[in-house]
Amino acid sequence: MKPFDRPHQIRGSFGDPRTEFAGPPTLDTLLNGSGSFSFHQGVDITAPDGTAVYPVASGTVTRVTSEWVGVDCGNGRSFEYWHVNAKVRVGSNVVAGQTVLGVIQRGEAHVHLTQNENGQATNPVAPGRLTPYRDTTTPEIHAVMFRADERGPDAMLQSVGGRVHILVEAVDRAENIATPGLRTPGIYRNWPVTPALLTWSIERWNGRVVVGTQIARDVRRFVPRNDQFWSTFARGTSANQAVFGKHYSYLQHGRFLFELTPRPFGTRTLRDGVYDLVVTASDIAGHRAVTRVRFTVDNGQDA
Repeated sequence: MKPFDRPHQIRGSFGDPRTEFAGPPTLDTLLNGSGSFSFHQGVDITAPDGTAVYPVASGTVTRVTSEWVGVDCGNGRSFEYWHVNAKVRVGSNVVAGQTVLGVIQRGEAHVHLTQNENGQATNPVAPGRLTPYRDTTTPEIHAVMFRADERGPDAMLQSVGGRVHILVEAVDRAENIATPGLRTPGIYRNWPVTPALLTWSIERWNGRVVVGTQIARDVRRFVPRNDQFWSTFARGTSANQAVFGKHYSYLQHGRFLFELTPRPFGTRTLRDGVYDLVVTASDIAGHRAVTRVRFTVDNGQDA
């Protein structure tokens, strides 16, 4: 979108949760409900309705629907531009920054951009891709929880035993960039998005590492398959503006809970004693937030 030499606000990140619960907006639905759960396959770039959308790379139009336009750029690379009323036809040759693909549809206030490499969705704002792109915010880690059941109460950190779910609540922030000539809607200021990378390790209280750095989530390049949604996110997660049956949570922020391990962590792999769990949340630009949580393993073993 014009101006091409200025960054625009991204209010939805690559790999964010997309949740459409089949039931009503209740705690039971949130924790146990069925529905459609997927990873966001691109980025949402905020702009007013009616804004002209141009291709980021030249190519040939291969798909035109009532919602989106697909452009093949050769060498296995293609792009999808969603939430636009098309101004082109299948077979049209389009030029980056010159051809108007369409305009943002009424009520959408953004264009969704998906980049595919050999059929696989790829992070469009990874270094060397969509430019100019600026990210100056730092992720935030809001909470770290140990639970016997991911839907249950938090365990006391003074006595953790058996197999536990380790949950982390973390966010990044969409930047409110006021681009000259293209006013950014203020309703999406500080919109929460997900960190691109989440890692963890465990140290003894004296600093000796007993579990080296583990990757819990990494969408810096690709997203997991959608059938891995609930082994990445934990129950209690909901998307921004989540859908619950016929209820649409307009302008309601979501909540992002991550499972550090796809299966419960066995504390018996550690000797009884005092440990620090070190969690790091990073964004695509490398900004990091680190938190340390001290806990005691107590399985009735010798310390």
